[in-house]
Amino acid sequence: MASTAASRSGKRHKWSLDFSNRNDPSWRPPDVASPIGYLDKTITDPDSRVSDAALVAKKAWDVATSPLKQLPMNLFIMWMSGDSISIFPVMMVGMMLFRPIKAILSINSITENFEGSQVVAQMMVYVLSNILSLALALYKCSSMGLLPTTDSDWLAFMQPPKHLEFSGGGYILS
Repeated sequence: MASTAASRSGKRHKWSLDFSNRNDPSWRPPDVASPIGYLDKTITDPDSRVSDAALVAKKAWDVATSPLKQLPMNLFIMWMSGDSISIFPVMMVGMMLFRPIKAILSINSITENFEGSQVVAQMMVYVLSNILSLALALYKCSSMGLLPTTDSDWLAFMQPPKHLEFSGGGYILS
């Protein structure tokens, strides 16, 4: 019974605000005191502009060096996938080939937020780190035998080199 009387009067507790009558033109929000320490004016710190520029430069360097930070993990994944030609290593090599090419081609959209005097250096680091990732992928393709590196790959009349040694999974091959 007390709750219905409180809801009819519009206030349930002394700290509650009723915003249901906002469409009424005579309604205005109740006068509520500001919290302790609140000031109506804004205070700007002159050093904040310097720190903002430093933060923008730091973020730009983080973006520029992000392909370098991915190289150790890519090296580990390539080592774990092995040199056999199966679906997983081929997918990993394909991903490592196309990701740096796509990043280099979309450099304008990535570096449009770079600001300051180090923009050229940041772009150079970004491009060189992507070229390094591309070189890693090409090395992996070469170690898997997917790149034509011998004469017999190009010339039909040349015989492929003879393997001097064969190994198998625990079976004697003759």
